[in-house]
This record gives sequence, structure tokens and C-alpha cells, in this order.
Amino acid sequence: MAKLCVNVDHVATLREARKTDEPDPLEAARVCVACGVAGITIHLREDRRHIQDHDLTRMRAELRTMLNLEMAATDEMVGIALKERPDQATLVPEKREEITTEGGLDVVGNQDAIARAVASLQKVGIPVSLFIDPDPAQIEASARTGAQLVELHTGSYCNTPAGPERERELDLLVREAAHAQELGLRVNAGHGLTCENVAPVAAIRGMNELNIGHSVVARAVLVGIEQAVREMMRRIDQATA
Repeated sequence: MAKLCVNVDHVATLREARKTDEPDPLEAARVCVACGVAGITIHLREDRRHIQDHDLTRMRAELRTMLNLEMAATDEMVGIALKERPDQATLVPEKREEITTEGGLDVVGNQDAIARAVASLQKVGIPVSLFIDPDPAQIEASARTGAQLVELHTGSYCNTPAGPERERELDLLVREAAHAQELGLRVNAGHGLTCENVAPVAAIRGMNELNIGHSVVARAVLVGIEQAVREMMRRIDQATA
């Protein structure tokens, strides 16, 4: 049964717009945890455009719910993860000029470097997930790195208008989720999911966690984060009932 992990990055985006101390992503995380989410996700980017190092330190010290750290597979970020010990690390691609993460990690082209990062993290007990496109070659390369999980990039599915093309994108996610599980990988998914499109992805067999951030925070601006989280949880629960 798919579980919701809320990404609170864009609470920090609002804070950093004024370089002040509010809204506090830790406070947002507390509300999410009180609602019963399975985990909190944060992306500590190289450029520190939203989440800051002190956010990670404070969340690691306080939160007892699973903390998933999205990070680039760089020496700097691996070192930070080894120090802070998140409950899970998700390796993602990162470019300074992008607005948000564009596409999945190229594991095929960077398998050795990614495998080294995976080994360093898992050696100290941090499970690693690789954020990848639903592509068979990327899934097979992911399995070869020794990672325990993959997170399927749902951007193409979410950005395609409802109709036959979206159904083809969904079929690809279903097929590659099964492929990953056959290779012993647990399967998460995320990017662009909303209350309107989440149900078919949540219903994929074996789906473990859904990482959802922007949609929840955008809705929270209008109705508050508790209601926004509960609305999303209700859609996921309905899809997997």
C-alpha cells in the first residue's frame, strides 16, 4: 500500500524569498507528522536555494518519522549524509540552472560513481534510493549499483494531458515498477503528483512511497498544510483501498 512522504522544500522556498526565519520547514514537518505521513523529504541542493544545512540538522535531531534526504551523488553531499544519518538517502541529478529536478539520474552513464556513493551510504546503514526515469536500462543499472530502492520519475505522466498518451505513460510506470521489483528493488515514485493525478500511480502494484511536495505546499497556501496533507492522504488511501 503506497504511503505519503511530504517534501517540505517549498516551505523553505517561501522563507528564502525574504531571507527570514519563517515559514519554518521544521514546523511544517511537525504538522505533516501529526497528520500521520510516512515520512518527510528534503532536498539539500548544492546551491542551497531552499533547504539549508541547519534545516537538516534540526530535523534529524527532532523527527522520529522517516527522514528522506534527496541529494546529489557528490563527495560533499555524501559527507553531510554520513554526518547527519538520514533514514534514507535519495540520489538525484542536479543542475544549477534548473527550476526543479529535470528527468532522472543517468545511472547507465555514471554507474561506477553512483555505486561508490551507494556503498558509502549503505555501509553505515543508510538505505539508498535512485531517482530515475522509468527506463529498463536505468532500472537494470540501478540494481547493479547495489541500491535498495528506486524512485520512478513521474514527470512525463503528470505533464501529459489526460487521454491515450497519458495512459501510455502510466503503462510504462506500471511495467517498469514490476521490472524493478523483479530485480529486488523496492519502488517509490514522485515528481508532479497532485490530488488529480495521484490515484493511478498510488494503485501501482508494490508501490511503496510517494514523494509529493509542490502540490501539497501550493494547496497549503490556500487551506493550510494540515488540510492539504489530509486531502492528499485521502486520495492515496482511496486509490489503494
